[in-house]
Amino acid sequence: MGLDSRAVTGPMRRLIATAQNGLEVIRFGGLEPDSSSSPYQVVERSGMYRLRRYYPDSDTAASGPPVVLVPPMMMSADVYDVTRDRGAVGILHAAGLDPWVVDFGSPDKEEGGWDRTLTDHILALDEIVDRIHAYTARDVHLGGYSQGGMFCYQAAAYRRSRNIASLITFGSPVDTLAALPFGIPETVATLSADFLADHVFNRLAITGWMARTGFQFLDPVKTVRSRIDFLRQLHDREALLPREPQRRFLDTEGWVAWSGPAVADLLRQFVAHNRMVSGGFVINDKAVTIAEITCPILAFLGEVDDIGQPLAVRGVRKAAPRAEVYEYSLRAGHFGLVVGSVAAQQTWPATSEWVQWREGMGDRPVGVTPMAAPDPDGVGDTGVSISSRVAHTVATLADVGADIGKGIAEVATGAVRGARDLSGEAARALPRLARLGQIQPRTRVSVGSLLAEQGRRAPQRECFIFEDRVYTYEAVNRRIDNIVLGLVDNGVRPAMHVGVLMNVRPSAMAAVAAISRLGAVSVLIPPGPDAVAAARLGGVEKLVADPENLDLAVATDLPVLVLGGGDVRDLDVAPGADVVDLERIDISDVQLPGWYVPDPGLARELAFILFVGGGPTLEIKRITNYRWALSAFGTATAASLGRGDTMYCLAPLHHSSGLLVSFGGALAGGSRIALSNGLNPAKFGEEIHRYGVTVVTYTWSMMRQVLDSQSLHIDASHPVRLFIGSGMPPGLWWRTLERFAPARVVEFYASAEGDVILANVSGSKVGSKGRPLPGSAAVCLAAYDPLTGRLVEDERGFVRPCADDEVGLLLGKPGAASEALGNVMRGVFEPGDVWVPTENLFRRDADGDYWLLDNKRSVVVTAHGPVYAQPVIDVLGMIPRIDLAVSYGISLGDDDIAVAACTLRGKKAPTAAEITAALDTVPEGERPDLVHIVPSIPLGPSYRPAADTLRERGMPTPTVRSWYADRETGTYRRFTKAVAARWTAGATGAAPAAR
Repeated sequence: MGLDSRAVTGPMRRLIATAQNGLEVIRFGGLEPDSSSSPYQVVERSGMYRLRRYYPDSDTAASGPPVVLVPPMMMSADVYDVTRDRGAVGILHAAGLDPWVVDFGSPDKEEGGWDRTLTDHILALDEIVDRIHAYTARDVHLGGYSQGGMFCYQAAAYRRSRNIASLITFGSPVDTLAALPFGIPETVATLSADFLADHVFNRLAITGWMARTGFQFLDPVKTVRSRIDFLRQLHDREALLPREPQRRFLDTEGWVAWSGPAVADLLRQFVAHNRMVSGGFVINDKAVTIAEITCPILAFLGEVDDIGQPLAVRGVRKAAPRAEVYEYSLRAGHFGLVVGSVAAQQTWPATSEWVQWREGMGDRPVGVTPMAAPDPDGVGDTGVSISSRVAHTVATLADVGADIGKGIAEVATGAVRGARDLSGEAARALPRLARLGQIQPRTRVSVGSLLAEQGRRAPQRECFIFEDRVYTYEAVNRRIDNIVLGLVDNGVRPAMHVGVLMNVRPSAMAAVAAISRLGAVSVLIPPGPDAVAAARLGGVEKLVADPENLDLAVATDLPVLVLGGGDVRDLDVAPGADVVDLERIDISDVQLPGWYVPDPGLARELAFILFVGGGPTLEIKRITNYRWALSAFGTATAASLGRGDTMYCLAPLHHSSGLLVSFGGALAGGSRIALSNGLNPAKFGEEIHRYGVTVVTYTWSMMRQVLDSQSLHIDASHPVRLFIGSGMPPGLWWRTLERFAPARVVEFYASAEGDVILANVSGSKVGSKGRPLPGSAAVCLAAYDPLTGRLVEDERGFVRPCADDEVGLLLGKPGAASEALGNVMRGVFEPGDVWVPTENLFRRDADGDYWLLDNKRSVVVTAHGPVYAQPVIDVLGMIPRIDLAVSYGISLGDDDIAVAACTLRGKKAPTAAEITAALDTVPEGERPDLVHIVPSIPLGPSYRPAADTLRERGMPTPTVRSWYADRETGTYRRFTKAVAARWTAGATGAAPAAR
């Protein structure tokens, strides 16, 4: 039987064709397709970009809406024109639009390219939008693929949407930590991104071949499959040619280098700290937030995109609450969103229809829908639906048999994700607690040293944000060193008490750090009527003040050094006043003396003096370096502060919450500090978003002014996760939780002397001061009799420890690294023990949580027993109609009576029944004798409600808004003139029962 000639010639022709095509690939890198690229003209050229206008001579160039397409850093601008007939620019042009493409070039081929930063790219886009708007006299539709889309979001936020008709993004993640490639755990990603940004890409760039390899590594199965398919069809030129431009683009031609600084910015701001969602990313030294975008947004997302995963892309819905946000979902991977058959059939036609709809030339495109929140049913950790994932994975893996390995990887990823929160907390907390345990009395630790340490670790990290400007650690430490020169030139020496009388501003914190760097003591003086007395009590020798407090500083008759407010100003100084303007000193000639050693402060040494009380009760509060470090690292641990946090410092430095919690906690946690120029409710909501504030500090009733403001605009997209401070009334606490859900409140208590720090970390018991912070002093409640003002002793003469729910004086044990600066008690509970007493009375519940009752000196001792202020204030403040409350004592005859005064949130007062119900939770003998409504309650500099003025007025005037305690019935009844007359005519001050 003879052989069929076709059986021989067919394989031979196939072999020859394979050889010919293979030789062409070897010689030229690929097959030469028949299709060509689209025509364009470079309209603008700069060191950062070349701006291409496609089809410049066509009619659509003159009449069509301009669409600007931005490539990602690692990809050539030709990604939008891989093939003329199926590429983005060709399809957009055919639809009557005016396509433009930004070409950033490749950093390795541009002058200064390796030094490009993220800011350079955004400022380039900012300039491009202005140029195209001027060129066409039309607003621009700005679109970008992958990181190019992120650039578009950032540029629109930077411009606040000016001259931008809409944003169109393709696989561009916003919430980068919501869904990471390969299911990488968040903790691993953030720590790795931080390390790479600070220690790798500050000195290393990514070449084009590295970018190509990394992209292919993200989907190795698809890469291998595409190469196998290419080899299998190498004999069939006609089958390969349609896909050849795409293959060559992905394999060789489409990749460009990344500059190291730009990659570091990307990793630091948008991976490690996820600031596309939280806000507060930095462009040109300004804080910016996506929340300021107001133009419409269309986000294309791939249902099987493992790089720009759907959950990450949909983060824009939360990040841009003021914008109309739409999505178009299609079954495609990351590259398939913009190149290939799916893109040609769906992506670019839908983009054209979107632009026409926004221009009023058509209806909303089919498939474009308002962006939906992630669906928890059928959606995995990435946001890729399980059905899509299974279908795509089976199809992809069928050719290479890798399903087993992939399945194992997904199981492992799930296990790691389940443990990531716990590991993240431990990774942050354990080193801080270990460091506290290593501090000994002679350990060098101080504000100045911690700032210097953070600066050495990452000099270009952001330290402060103030009035939209961002200051790096390098700039802050340089400013501190310059202030040191000015202080030295004006006679400041180690251990000298230097007063600081300044409002909240970066210069105030720099002044405190400079004083610390010199080894001197900062005496933090509250601006106000007590300034002169505070300077005297604090032993101040020189005073640093800002221009706003200059008159108050001069009134102390001390030498005044003026700092802050800029270097161009004229100070209005009284003749003869000893005032030096530090901003005008020429420090270039100042020589540091031989004794100068930077940051010499030891743990045991005095670092700060704060003040508590006011007027005749003004007292000093001494803070050692150890005590400051304890509060700083304790706060960072309790609040789980990290580099991704931005702390909004509303509390002034002269208050312990400002110095110990805000400033200290942020420094210890490596967090940014956002400063507000005083409490301004109108700016609060705006700055929260723009700065990306995650933690807000407060004192006492400070948040009340924010919540009561009509100008406060806060919605569910706010980035705040935590409020930390001290003294917040429970009613205000609940209001804050409700308005800023799901944020929590962490309430602190710190003793005036010793190392006692309590924190209500869980927030589950509103009003409680919580438990001792890890690393702080051990505490104990000593039984206390408020009637005699003495501790209660047992039969052996030792003080009796309190049982649960018993009133006691809080004592703290001095630590190994601290030296008691005040009174100490010895032999308290057993022979030889040493304790430092606080001034405050507490109860401890059965769970071990501590509840503040009162200062031991302000307990009102009445005929029916002691009345503690804090429980009364707490329960009255929980009445919805009550705003603020204070409790105080007044003398009536030979005895005292307890009075509670309240202000209202509205016009309607609570009823006697509501007052009775609220105070029923307080033990009967500890309830106030009188409750009355007052027009206002004065607030101190730290927003603490003060009762001094009300106490001085004596007996409240009977009104329809005053009630007295009827001890016989256990209720509160209307306080009338007749009842008042009986009280004042009685033999004792004790409130008699009604008759």
